[in-house]
Amino acid sequence: MSIPLETWNAVYDNDSAPWVIGEPQPAIVALEQQGWIRGRVLDPGSGAGEHTILLTRLGYDVRGVDVSPSAVRYARRNAAAQGVPAARFDVADGLDLAAAETLAGDGGAPAFDTIVDSALFHVFGEYPEARAAYVRSLHAVCEPGGLLHVLALSDRESGFGPRISDTLIRESFATGWELEDLQPARYLGRVTDSVAEQAAGLAQVDGKVSVAAWLARFRRLA
Repeated sequence: MSIPLETWNAVYDNDSAPWVIGEPQPAIVALEQQGWIRGRVLDPGSGAGEHTILLTRLGYDVRGVDVSPSAVRYARRNAAAQGVPAARFDVADGLDLAAAETLAGDGGAPAFDTIVDSALFHVFGEYPEARAAYVRSLHAVCEPGGLLHVLALSDRESGFGPRISDTLIRESFATGWELEDLQPARYLGRVTDSVAEQAAGLAQVDGKVSVAAWLARFRRLA
């Protein structure tokens, strides 16, 4: 069990998602600048599409996917508005990415060299079965030796959203993955009605708040 599809659709239809900030997450921008993104790239839970748009603009072969049709429509409009109509978005279930025909590579099966998960993994924090299914799903579409980056909200500070521990991240990817790095990071959000109570007291700068996060890097084992 996890969050209903109707909930995801509603936040994009109403433009009320606290993670839609009108720009890519700085932590993801830094990954690209540091050379940690290569080859064919998957952006699961692409939401408003900021990371797919960024990487497309920079010349990467990248695909953004989201379980929410409303999110995909939002991302396509966003890409067009930013002058990056070539950015590709599709509806796909993160719990079964291998079943998405639109993700298939030349060999017929989805295969990505880099996966960039910005604030999706932590959504499954309270749902062990869904969390395990998501980890298996990522493994199925990642090339052996490929990299997975996970940016997730941290429970080490007060904030909003589904905050998780570094221990949960380590334990969830214990099979089939090698943890190469896990560091504290920051995540930018905006205070909407859905998180106003949780975010009370957080300092806002230009309408955004900075909250504690984790940034992990895993390598997919054969």
